Formats: sequence, C-alpha cells, structure tokens
Amino acid sequence: MESLAGAEFAPHTTYLTTASSGLIPARSVAAVQAVLDGSATGQPIVDVAFEAVEAARAAYARLVGVPARRVAAGSSVAVYAGMIATSLPPGAEVLVAEGDFSSLVNPFAVRGDLKLRIVPLEEIAEAVRPGTALVAVSAVQSADGRIADLDAIREAARTHGARTLVDVSQAAGWFPVNAAEADYTVCVAYKWLMCPRGAAFLTVPEDLGGLTPVFAGWVAGEKPWDSCYGPVEELAHSARRFDESPSVYSYVAARHSLALIEELGTEAIAAHDRALADRFRDGVIGLGHRPIAAPGSAIVSVPGLGDAAPRLAEAEVHVSARAGNLRASFHLYNTVADVDRLLEKLSG
Repeated sequence: MESLAGAEFAPHTTYLTTASSGLIPARSVAAVQAVLDGSATGQPIVDVAFEAVEAARAAYARLVGVPARRVAAGSSVAVYAGMIATSLPPGAEVLVAEGDFSSLVNPFAVRGDLKLRIVPLEEIAEAVRPGTALVAVSAVQSADGRIADLDAIREAARTHGARTLVDVSQAAGWFPVNAAEADYTVCVAYKWLMCPRGAAFLTVPEDLGGLTPVFAGWVAGEKPWDSCYGPVEELAHSARRFDESPSVYSYVAARHSLALIEELGTEAIAAHDRALADRFRDGVIGLGHRPIAAPGSAIVSVPGLGDAAPRLAEAEVHVSARAGNLRASFHLYNTVADVDRLLEKLSG
C-alpha cells in the first residue's frame, strides 16, 4: 500500500506519530514560505492572511458538515473549552471521560464551582442523568485510540436535556465527523488535518449556543476594521464572534492542507489509515503483545512497549509513548513499508 499523496510528502524517517503532530504538505509549506518572504521585504499580507482564514473556515465547515457561519477560527482547544466553561452556571454538572485529554477537561476542572464527574469512556452514555448540563468527550481518545459511542452519548444527552461538546482533534481528517450532531465541537488542526500549530476550530449551533465571547477582540466584530478601538459595538452575527486573532501564517498553510484532505476524501483516507493500523495490530499480536482494544481506529496503543520509543527513535522510527504505552498512529503519507519497519525494529 503506497502513500495516498506521495508528491506532497518526503519524510526522511519512518514517521508514525500523527496523533502528536501531522506532517505538513509541500503545498502548505510553499504557501507559508511565499508569505514569509513577502513579510521580510515589506509586502502587505493582511488581505492574503484574512482571505486564508475564510478559505480555511469554509473548507473545515465542508469537512465536518456544517455551514461556515457556524465555524469559529482560533488557535486552541483549551481556549474554546474555557469559553464554554464560563457559560455554565455555578453548580452545573459536567460529565467527562476518564483519561481524556487535559485541554478538553481542565477548563472545567479549574472552575471550582462546577461539578466535574469523571467516568470510564464506555460508561459515558449511561452516566448522563437529570441535572447533567454538559457532556464533554473526545471522539477518538488521544492516549489509546478508542472511539466514543457518539450516537449513544448524543441520545442520552438529548433525553436529559444536556448539551454536548465533542473534541474531534484526533478524528477530523480520517474519521467521519458530523459536527451538526453535537452542540459544540472543537478541533486543533495540527494533527490529522496536517496544518501548522496555531489553527483550531469551534463549531456552534445556529443560535450560537448561548456563549459569551469573553475573549472577543476586533476580529470578532461584524465589521472588524471598524472595531479596532474601544468596545466592539456590533459583534459578528455568526460564529466569527468567537474568532481569536488569527495566527496568520498558520492559516495561510491551513487552507492548502485542508484542500488536500478534501481532494483525497475522508473515506479514502480512513480506509488507508485503518488498513495500516490493522496490519500493525496483527503484527504486534504476532510478536506476543496485546494492543488496547480500539477497533476501527487509526491509533494503536500497546501496553508494555512505551519504553521502546527512544530506542525506535534512534533507528529513525518515530512513535509516541503515552500513558506508559507505545502509541503508533497511521495517516495518508504512511505505507505498508512503514508498518513493517516498525514491526521489524520491535522484534529486534
């Protein structure tokens, strides 16, 4: 099995850690380099930068199945989770999964007047109860690749009148995401969407979800250039009111990275990534190890092998050590040869 987009990538190592950070396509690197060169020589970049933000917003909206007016462009999951946390009344119950990623969980934990309830991922749906205000969960777990039962969680939340916040940072780009099925979704784009760090997205309901844009600056104005000084007189009528001042070079690249995802299609990418992950699961079982059960995931986590990561890195095979486990993650630029090299080095 060959790479899906070989011309865009030329890794010098066996790179199997997209769940940490994705490789950036050549087209995205070239776009940023051109704008950086312009910046260094005094060329104006504002129009190019903000055009890139809108192009990236629109592309992301198409990928996750919502109109662009429901997408905010920022830089961090934690910032958006924190904004949602500030919208909750004192005493509100927030339900999260045990061991979920800190950027999603911690903004609720640090508010001492919220009731944070933590349960195993597999018990989230049945743990929703009357009085639960929000269920916050990652679609795919960072530590081990387990996939949440989002359908069951959504139905349980609706039954009890709770809102849902789904972090799709480890999903968007290879796993089908329908943001319309959650009240809010958040996503950093430097993993499976292969953007530079500094690009992230929030989706909200049509009614904007009752959120207060507590960090709103001038870009959150309906007319940004008329909103540079003093209080913003008119916030954007769309999710753009939740925009952070953009990391412009990241967004110059992001529009091209997202375009590549659209060109290849999430279904094709998912089939490619899952086939490689399954090959590694089968191979590592053959070596006498037992991966954490995460059927259908592009992330494979193997207990007892976390200490192998530094040794593998010395052989230029890059994986992650997470929660004491070896974590390998497979994306569109990986090949069967990458999987087999990892297995060979582990067996040695």
